Amino acid sequence: MSGTAESIERFDCLGGSCEVIVAGPGARRSALEAGSVARRLLEGWHARFSRFLPDSELSRINTDPRRTLAVSPLMAHLARAVVRAARLSGGLVDATLIDEIHAAGYERDLREPLPLREALRVAPPRRPATPAVEPRWRSIEADVEGGTVTRPPGVKIDSGGLAKGLFADVLAAMLESHESFALNCAGDLFVGGRAGAPRPVNVQSPFDASIVHTFDLAQTGVATSGIGRRAWLDRNGRPAHHLLDAGTGRPAFTGIVQVTALAQSALVAEVRAKAALLSGPGDASNWLPGGGLIVFDDGSHEVLAPAPVARRARTLQGATT
Repeated sequence: MSGTAESIERFDCLGGSCEVIVAGPGARRSALEAGSVARRLLEGWHARFSRFLPDSELSRINTDPRRTLAVSPLMAHLARAVVRAARLSGGLVDATLIDEIHAAGYERDLREPLPLREALRVAPPRRPATPAVEPRWRSIEADVEGGTVTRPPGVKIDSGGLAKGLFADVLAAMLESHESFALNCAGDLFVGGRAGAPRPVNVQSPFDASIVHTFDLAQTGVATSGIGRRAWLDRNGRPAHHLLDAGTGRPAFTGIVQVTALAQSALVAEVRAKAALLSGPGDASNWLPGGGLIVFDDGSHEVLAPAPVARRARTLQGATT
């Protein structure tokens, strides 16, 4: 890093803490202006993509009885990401399970999550997750150029982590002409910039928030998926969380409690992190070709060294509205 002053925006958004750090002027904006624009975009996207807000674009789409709907460009990108995530993960990462998430008790933001060790103590026997027998995601068609999403009425899209990864990638494309930048979209990150300088990225333990490992990364997307901060007891007193086994529709307890994945984009990292956690200890490392970190039920962890990552393809330009 040079001595260039950084613009730093820290704020609550997307159900967690967000951060935008920008150094050096870009092709269109100063660092200060770029950080402010990125924050405004994230706050606007939160209002449009939240399933907890009944008047959000996502909620309106999920309750619309028509088969084909006109949507914003970014919503079309999200629908396409839902299909891509399922295909990349062999159906493990299925973002059409909103009804199952509601049935498990995740109908609003959690105020006081169940401590992870307690959730694990009463959890069912561990087993890898499986894809749905009749996956709904196969019925979704997204026309990004035409601005439409087609799906049978009743098939719903959950924004969740996929939206956070998508947002990080869109903002990364906007900020890539600046000397350096770091984005934290409530847990999905991208570090980049024209200088190519590495930044430290800390991975916290899901058990006590201590630092498990620090990666020094440049031009990399990062995503962490886990059950430590979103666990609860359902109406039947069973432990639950937001990462579902698509094959059963129930929360997946696989023997892994958290995975951090590194990839060429935050969206791909998000898919890999979820797929690794859902697949269980026997197959998790195979989902992390770019490197990452796996935390197991007993608190132990495995670090996979980062692989060289090619500069991210500029495929999301124009997806910000």
